[in-house]
Amino acid sequence: MTQNDTVRGIWLMVATTFIFAVQDGLSRHLASEYNVFLVVMIRYWFFAAFVVALSARKAGGLRDVARTEQPLVQTFRGVLLALEICVMVAAFTYLGLVESHAVFVSYPLLVAALSGPVLGETVGWRRWLAIAVGFVGVMIIINPGAGVFSVYALIPLAAAAMFALYSLLNRYAARRDTAETSFFWTGTVGCVVMTAIGIWFWEPMTGPDYLWMAALCVTGVAGHYTMIKCYEVAEASAVQPFAYLQMPFATAIGLAVFGEDLRVSVVIGAALIVGAGLFTLWRERQRRRAERRRAAEVG
Repeated sequence: MTQNDTVRGIWLMVATTFIFAVQDGLSRHLASEYNVFLVVMIRYWFFAAFVVALSARKAGGLRDVARTEQPLVQTFRGVLLALEICVMVAAFTYLGLVESHAVFVSYPLLVAALSGPVLGETVGWRRWLAIAVGFVGVMIIINPGAGVFSVYALIPLAAAAMFALYSLLNRYAARRDTAETSFFWTGTVGCVVMTAIGIWFWEPMTGPDYLWMAALCVTGVAGHYTMIKCYEVAEASAVQPFAYLQMPFATAIGLAVFGEDLRVSVVIGAALIVGAGLFTLWRERQRRRAERRRAAEVG
């Protein structure tokens, strides 16, 4: 049953971001030793098992949860997320956690920019201004005019664009399917896709890395569980700003565990992106409140 406990929801979101940051650190280590597709494939095996087990407990069982009127949309969502995870994990190996997350955190701005063509929503000039500010922040981080600029800097930006499209497809799918149905298709389709790709890159791991892989799978399941519980007890608009905490958590892991550097330009650029993203979230919340007020007045 849905509750409304904002404080509990916030703490659950904080826990979720920390768990996902740890998961990113584990992914960075494993992907630097083994093929990215192999790492993501095994991660998806456990994710799919979690999704199926969770769905089987619902009223009506797996058949009702899996039923959808838009199988193509659901399939595309699952494929897109699986490939986005591969791209982001690759970014960790080339750029590290710090710079990858500093760029990836721009995805809410891309969601706002793409909400018009994908969902037909109206994007006002204030949100367009915030998107522009966030884009300036991205440019400061990747520094395309510098002699040391690498095409690898575009990898997390591609991941952000893919995740933004995935987020919009979540909204689109929610018009006709339940969250449980979308979650089921995300896990199972991703598992099938990654198995078809990753099985060709199979290689045995060392003893310690099997333990790290087990930890990666556990954090993946734990993070999705706390995220589900978070949205069960609190409104998404109230807890979403705290999702930005994944960036400082991942940055701390990158600095402390992997010895990464923190450039001043990354700090400045990330601050602009986060500030612009929080503004777009606030504007979205205001817009939804206004819509609810108008609906109440009409009713």
